[in-house]
Amino acid sequence: MNNRFDTLSTRIWAIAVWVVVGFFIVNLIGLIGSVVVSSFGTRWLGTWLPAGWTTRWYYSAWDEFQLGDVLWTTFQVVGSVVALSGLIGVPAAYAMARRAFPGKRLVMLIFLLPLLVPPVTFGIPLATVLYKVGLGGTLMGVILANLVPTVPFVILVMIPFIEQVDPRIEAAARVFGANTFRVFVHVLVPILMPGVLAALLLVLVRTIGMFELTFLTAGPSSQTLVVALYYAVFAAGVRAVQSIDAMAVIYMVTTLIWLIIALRFVNPTQIVARAKRSDAH
Repeated sequence: MNNRFDTLSTRIWAIAVWVVVGFFIVNLIGLIGSVVVSSFGTRWLGTWLPAGWTTRWYYSAWDEFQLGDVLWTTFQVVGSVVALSGLIGVPAAYAMARRAFPGKRLVMLIFLLPLLVPPVTFGIPLATVLYKVGLGGTLMGVILANLVPTVPFVILVMIPFIEQVDPRIEAAARVFGANTFRVFVHVLVPILMPGVLAALLLVLVRTIGMFELTFLTAGPSSQTLVVALYYAVFAAGVRAVQSIDAMAVIYMVTTLIWLIIALRFVNPTQIVARAKRSDAH
């Protein structure tokens, strides 16, 4: 009797979970689908589908919002932030994981703050400082602003990976004459590469969608795609809804391309798989 009751409860729970997941997926497809359909529609009022179909809204959005320059700026910002976050964050995570020093907990708290505090909270004073030193409104200013949350993010993700590596591996390399730099580059980096790639993938996704810091520090020539999309929606003037939807589709496709390229080099489940292997040992 208890077994039947447990089986029935399990089935009901599974059905409830699938209903919730299905509801979420249907809504998501509906939202994305409506934007995509609108971006190709000539006129869409009170009907299930637009009155006609056209691609002219994409040409209009490309010219009106100068998307060629915006996409190139986005590529530069995202690529630079990902690269610099890795170059700064991974060695810093190694130092935090392997070294004990006074005030270590305070340093960890400082690293946590940009991730816990809303970006607009520290983004306004950060933008003020950047404008005072002449970096506000420039590409470098946007990159520096985005590094504030991404470097701590890489550090916090990488510390558990580094702590899983047996220190005896490093000790063995030092016995054969390798200094700290060579141990890090030739021994640790190959071992930690799955974790590094996973962390940088998350940084990539975060940077593409980072609006607040980029909005506060970007100028006319340093806007990323998400900021340009915001201006397209809320800037003064009358714009066709289909043109803005076309720009939103371009934003989604650009993000998807970034993710497809990144996923060719890293599997997001590597973090979990690596942790499970470590626990098994």
